[in-house]
Amino acid sequence: MRFSAQLPTDRVTKGTEFTSGAAIGEMARAAEAAGFDAGYVTEHPFPSDEWLASGGHHALDPFVALTAAATATSRLRLHTNLLVLAYRNPFVTAKAIASLDVVSGGRVIVGVGAGYLEGEYRALGADFEHRNEVSDDAITAMKRAWSETGVHYEGRGYRAAGNTMLPAPLQKPHPPLWIGGNSRRARRRVAEHAQGWSPFPVTPDFGRRTHTAAIETMDDLAGGIRELRALAAERGRPEPLDVNFVPFGTGMQQRALPDADGFCEQMQKLEAIGVTWVSMGIPCPSRAAYCENAARFGSEIIARLRRR
Repeated sequence: MRFSAQLPTDRVTKGTEFTSGAAIGEMARAAEAAGFDAGYVTEHPFPSDEWLASGGHHALDPFVALTAAATATSRLRLHTNLLVLAYRNPFVTAKAIASLDVVSGGRVIVGVGAGYLEGEYRALGADFEHRNEVSDDAITAMKRAWSETGVHYEGRGYRAAGNTMLPAPLQKPHPPLWIGGNSRRARRRVAEHAQGWSPFPVTPDFGRRTHTAAIETMDDLAGGIRELRALAAERGRPEPLDVNFVPFGTGMQQRALPDADGFCEQMQKLEAIGVTWVSMGIPCPSRAAYCENAARFGSEIIARLRRR
């Protein structure tokens, strides 16, 4: 089991406590020293006031934030969790990902999703109704930009008629793509295009709000993983796929570290059904508390699990 720690670049209302380059670097170093394998950031370029009032959040640009983390660390993977593909031209996205992979020495994990915030889609001039089709198309366009020269490819609102993007990513054939979302369509997207699936616990009510399927129990998750494997096998993909999950009872806004015994028991169950990564929020009333809690999580949980 590997671990991705949230870098809380969503806490923009705290001034520079969590969002300066020095702050991001300090937290990234703390996560790396604690034994975390990756640090992740989220994305919300222009959220609606209505969503913010109902519990939503801001965030730094993910590529800027992860570049700050990259310069402060040497091993920590740089994880977008999640990047909304339909918000931007796919070749602009591909360029940013390739650039980050190059400057970090090949450490990027590209977590992507279709998104669900209609107000943000409208503000960005993006196509909410066709976001799934746009996302599928974007993945194909990015892969071609990363691996080919003289690309000829046409999508919604753009046309490459012999274009080349350099430098290419250091990771070959490209950085791992992890698809977010709980739906069958998300799992099919993984089987067709990607190297991992990023589901998360969702109640039916919250699922309706976020346009995704509910996952409430270990059995729900296990069923999704079985279906993912079957879809991959149908497409002749025998290689193992990563599954990155947000553990039950946790989330981005963690107020306290989980009980070590109960959490380690859950990790063993998740590992048994095929989960390979978990994404964790770290309690952070302050930057110093974030670093202390990351260290505690590392010594009480990560080290314990790796001694098994």
